[in-house]
Amino acid sequence: MRYLFVFVFVNIFFTAKAQDFYDINTIQTIEITFEQNNWDQLLDTEYATTGDYILAQKVVINGIEYDSVGVKYKGNSTYQANQVKNPWHIELDTYKDQEYDGYTDIKLSNVAKDPSFLREVLSYQILRQYMDAPLSNYANVFVNGTLIGLYSNSESISKKFVKRRFFSKNNTFIKCNPPAGAGPGSNDFPNLVYLGQDSTDYYDSYELKSDEGWQELINLCDTLNNELAEVEKILDVDRALWMLAYNNVLVNLDSYSGGFTQNYYLYRDDTDRFLPVVWDLNESFGRFSMTGSGNLNGTTAKQRMSHLLHENDNDFPLIQKLLSVPTYKRMYLAHLKTMLLENFDNNSYYTTGQILQGIIDDAVQADNNKFFTYNNFLANLDNDVNGGGGPGGGATPGIANLMDGRNDYLLGLSDFTQTQPTISNILLSTTTPVINDVINITADITDEEAVHLGYRSALGDAFIKTEMFDDGTHNDGAAGDGIYGVDLEITSAFMQYYIYAENEGIGMFSPQRAQYEYYTILATTINPTVGDLVINEIMASNDITIADQDGEYDDWIELYNNGLEAIDLEGYFISDDNTDLMQWTFPSGTIINAGDYLTIWADDDIDQDGLHANFKLSASAESVFLTDPSGMVIDELSYSDQDADISFGRFPNGIGPFQTMEPTYGAENMGISNNNNIEQQDLLLSIFPNPTNDKVTFLTKEPLQTIKIFDLSGKRIAEFNPISNKTEIDLSGSINGIYIVKAICNNGNGIIKKLIKTSH
Repeated sequence: MRYLFVFVFVNIFFTAKAQDFYDINTIQTIEITFEQNNWDQLLDTEYATTGDYILAQKVVINGIEYDSVGVKYKGNSTYQANQVKNPWHIELDTYKDQEYDGYTDIKLSNVAKDPSFLREVLSYQILRQYMDAPLSNYANVFVNGTLIGLYSNSESISKKFVKRRFFSKNNTFIKCNPPAGAGPGSNDFPNLVYLGQDSTDYYDSYELKSDEGWQELINLCDTLNNELAEVEKILDVDRALWMLAYNNVLVNLDSYSGGFTQNYYLYRDDTDRFLPVVWDLNESFGRFSMTGSGNLNGTTAKQRMSHLLHENDNDFPLIQKLLSVPTYKRMYLAHLKTMLLENFDNNSYYTTGQILQGIIDDAVQADNNKFFTYNNFLANLDNDVNGGGGPGGGATPGIANLMDGRNDYLLGLSDFTQTQPTISNILLSTTTPVINDVINITADITDEEAVHLGYRSALGDAFIKTEMFDDGTHNDGAAGDGIYGVDLEITSAFMQYYIYAENEGIGMFSPQRAQYEYYTILATTINPTVGDLVINEIMASNDITIADQDGEYDDWIELYNNGLEAIDLEGYFISDDNTDLMQWTFPSGTIINAGDYLTIWADDDIDQDGLHANFKLSASAESVFLTDPSGMVIDELSYSDQDADISFGRFPNGIGPFQTMEPTYGAENMGISNNNNIEQQDLLLSIFPNPTNDKVTFLTKEPLQTIKIFDLSGKRIAEFNPISNKTEIDLSGSINGIYIVKAICNNGNGIIKKLIKTSH
């Protein structure tokens, strides 16, 4: 039986993090000051000669000043010595150890080839649904007090980037762009063609960003071209297929899929696999025409570009070799179809484009150095634009004109009208396993010929694939009944999995964005009973909730003493690693009184005063263990994706199960039901029907930036940007239970509500 609960509104408001450098709703302000009046000449000279930075006296970002900053022009085709508005690379730590919001490198593109001002930011918005990709928004740039113009501001793919996403930074790291730049007549292509074992043959096509790694690149090219059966050992194939599908759907040809096979990075993670990362999307949505096997002249030709472009072209081995494997081709087709249905067939890309246009409209008008007219900006979301100043000349397809036609063309092809497998009713034999248990996973699957489960026990690991069976011997019911089953050993406190099914023509993933998104299993090392000392609440993403004594917003773990006596914590341990339960020990003299709370900052900064553990919490998935001096685990919790400034705690306080909730640092947990002023708050956001069994409508009194829906483990299941006061979404595919609705108003305030999904 599934238990349902009564809806109660929660009166909680929060302010978005004021200094989020890539907040899509905020145009950043960057002010550069040079002592020299001839700063432009100096930058041009360095660009043409050494490529080094020059010293800016100061750079002010959103009111915060940094002195002695490295600045240079960047770009290939978008840079021109005779234009005012050139692309920038600002490096805050060239001369001094300083950063803004955790970032040191700022990459600013001058929008020289895009009348819409949307291509780069909108393209990254879409891409981040399917693979790790840079954050991106907009910035106004001033030099010596004069507005240069509005720029797109995209996160640098640096060692900081790979550390945040891939959990390491010192492995082989390659920028797949010719160091001298690509252009007509160039023969230096980072296309992963195998050129032999001499590393010098690769120098003109790739740029090594790590201290070493040429041999590993050679091994990748050799394996891809000559040992394809071994390719999954050295390449994240699924991520590569997402990249290729993305380039094709969005007609992003200034990429691996186009004439210069460039604009991506490769980072080799700790599993020894290369992970591709897409870069430089200013010519996405058909702005670039060179395919490498001819030019696509005109919007119609781009609408009808083959979804199998380069399938038989040896100069594009990442496409030709991968699509020669039937399963990889079916995965690729599944990814293509998912992108089309989730972004273009439902017009969500267009809605996002309208929202972005509204954010930047005034800034575009104020940009006197833009390469196209304001009317071009207004028109190009829908209509083609011809001409333009500087390097922005030529024809630019209207984004909607291109993508509406492309969506209709592709979805009308037999590869996408053919019957696709369906995956539904995924069930676990237990939802509360203990580590080392073996559980059974089943799913109803139709129109399939083969099914497998992909699973892993740690973020960043490669997924292990195992076959699922409909043979009556895997707790799957009767043989041939369409129910597939598999046994899975629980080897970690949290595990991730997805299901993939295919037939002769096409595949299907569940979730459809796998392997980038996946289902989570939370396990325990024991089945603990609630004792006197418990983990009571944690926050794994603290942007504005509470700061430590030094003003830093760090992760935190709160303990609570349910007992009647004070507890001396000397010799107790807390850890986020089940293989190292004694990771951090409480210092002598640490006491928690009866009925009292104690908070540990999980910030990996043990030199600070107070209780600061030597580890941080992951907002993606994590476990926390509390161990007594004898080495016995006395409490623990596991969680999946956590959103900023929402905590995960026991309700009722100290004794109840864990759930997503309003944070109550050092105070009694109130869960999600602590306010009775329902009528007044429902004027801001109302949800009906609630409970619901399928569709639910959101009514807002005032405009909202975004609405997110989470399950009680903190995993986000939906996110959308309402463009009117009434929005309807379909939850029929979601499991029954309680969900948290988090809405952000345009003024930065927010609302949290509870939504109930039932079967009737």
